[in-house]
Amino acid sequence: MRHCINCCIQLFPDDAHRQRAGGREGPRPGRQEGPACQGEDKIVFCVDGKQMNLLAVLEVRAEGSESWGGLLRFRKGKRCSLVFGLIIMTLVTASYILSGAHQELLIASPFRYGPFPSNPGWVDGESPAEAREPHHQPPVSNISYVKDYPSVRLIISSIAARIEFTTRQLPDADDLRKQESHMFSVIPSKFLPSSKNPCWYEEFAGRNTSDPYLTNSYALYSKRFRSTFDALRKAFWRHLAHAGGRHYRLRCLPGFYIIGQPKCGTTDLYDRLRLHPEVKFSAIKEPHWWTRKRFGIVRLRDGLRDRYPVEDYLDLFDLAAHQIHQGLQAGSAQGHGKMSRIMIGEASASTMWDNNAWTFFYDNSSDGEPPFLTQDFIHAFQPDAKLIVMLRDPVERLYSDYLYFASSNKSADDFHDKVTEALQLFENCMLDYSLRACVYNNTLSNALPVRLQVGLYAVYLLDWLTVFRKEQFLVLRLEDHASDVKHTMHRVFQFLSLGPLSEKQEALMTKSPASNARRPEDRSLGPMWPVTQRILRDFYEPFNARLAQVLADEAFTWRET
Repeated sequence: MRHCINCCIQLFPDDAHRQRAGGREGPRPGRQEGPACQGEDKIVFCVDGKQMNLLAVLEVRAEGSESWGGLLRFRKGKRCSLVFGLIIMTLVTASYILSGAHQELLIASPFRYGPFPSNPGWVDGESPAEAREPHHQPPVSNISYVKDYPSVRLIISSIAARIEFTTRQLPDADDLRKQESHMFSVIPSKFLPSSKNPCWYEEFAGRNTSDPYLTNSYALYSKRFRSTFDALRKAFWRHLAHAGGRHYRLRCLPGFYIIGQPKCGTTDLYDRLRLHPEVKFSAIKEPHWWTRKRFGIVRLRDGLRDRYPVEDYLDLFDLAAHQIHQGLQAGSAQGHGKMSRIMIGEASASTMWDNNAWTFFYDNSSDGEPPFLTQDFIHAFQPDAKLIVMLRDPVERLYSDYLYFASSNKSADDFHDKVTEALQLFENCMLDYSLRACVYNNTLSNALPVRLQVGLYAVYLLDWLTVFRKEQFLVLRLEDHASDVKHTMHRVFQFLSLGPLSEKQEALMTKSPASNARRPEDRSLGPMWPVTQRILRDFYEPFNARLAQVLADEAFTWRET
């Protein structure tokens, strides 16, 4: 809550004093009758932004004869100066007391003061000039954030003392089948050996006039995807296999997933990788099926809708399936089975971390921890799936995430407030629950003003490693990708066993500008405050250390970032 103290000071002109000194009464010049003073001669004290009406009118009255007027004016002038100074000091002190963590002192005309040395950027030893120039730091009149650091550090220490990276208990295969019986009835346990992806043929009972995408939820709920499904309809019938009077369609799941994390360069990696002729992605860049759509979550703020069946998800890979089918048919016609080199990918950045829906569907929780995670179901069908993870300094990731998703009132000040609030909420959870329970806590996730938990990479990766082998992961850093795109892409090609590119293809892939970069209006806001950065580095440090240990790479501590 913000409070403002308005102190309006009206000084009388000398001729008015001379009139009163002669004993003549008259209207007082400049006297205001009302809740606030008008004009320029005022001092505004803002405490947390809310006005508190405090009207102080200082009048210097001269009494007695004209001969004593000069002396009286001199003595009273000194006293008024002293009183005026005491009032200023009192109000300044009051503003600091009342404001708590949000103090502002706004000095209006005719007084001009230089900026107070309260910019949080100076806490690390920077001079005011250094804080302004390289960081483009806006002037901030709020010293309390630096003062708050010791108390916030206590919260971080409390969280760190409770961090325990325990191994989760894996669910039983029968329990997985019970939870998703329809999915298990659609996806077979064995796939075609001639495809690098999990593909299989299933019978299509419709006629050539049938619309196979009539009930697809992706097409129904989003106008953006209608043109995509129109193209699929036109190509559908000629890509069916026909045998014994029956029609069969090729169904495929992706052979690899870019599973995370958001604001870590996954869009840029996706845009470059899709230029490779052997890579085919889903018709929609981020289906979010495993984490959201299969539970009926379209937009988190809208609650639950009808669940998207697995058939709707499989439809998204029909373009790739058509191309694979053509290759398989051509190989059969030539009398030899040729392995299709096409690799299907999916790039939902929520796959690695988002398990918010579990509380609505899984009631056999153990101490607040989800009994099933997304990776359990992916592994049940695709134990050999390849998984790509793109990570970024979690401190910078959080600020980028805030700038991208916050709709209004974005500022370094607001970001700092939200970070400290999020840390307090996370600590409150850790006082009663395990680390894993808090990371996957849907109520906490919805309450956090910034997505603090998304940067806890070690927690998520360790849980994925309970079901997948380490060699099935390629973990990249955005910082390395940004500095050497060509090297990163070659690592991806090798990981996915993709063929080499021509020089022209490689130049097109590696020299194109970065995708999904920060918007100009967000760049104009400048960086976060150094004190906020310091707080976040303290918070993420033990998680980064564990991540670096798991990956045997100190670069994932981000200590030199």
